[in-house]
Amino acid sequence: MPESLAGAIVFSVTPTILVGLIFWFIVRALLRSDRTERAAYAKVEAEERARAEAEERAESRELSGRAGVTGTSGLSDRSDLSDRSGRRTV
Repeated sequence: MPESLAGAIVFSVTPTILVGLIFWFIVRALLRSDRTERAAYAKVEAEERARAEAEERAESRELSGRAGVTGTSGLSDRSDLSDRSGRRTV
């Protein structure tokens, strides 16, 4: 135990400062990891959306190509078309 007043102040404040620094580092690490995870998730989500849109465009090209081959306008024979939610498309 320190004998002087200054030593006693330093001795009593040091644990509080150390615990505060440890807490700050933990919270900082949590926030950084969350930010990194959100960025990675957004990247994966964008790739999935792009792939889904490309598939939809390919399907629409295929359907328009089929309509041209059969000689129909494509408006009457759309019984097999539906979007991802199960609703029929027009």
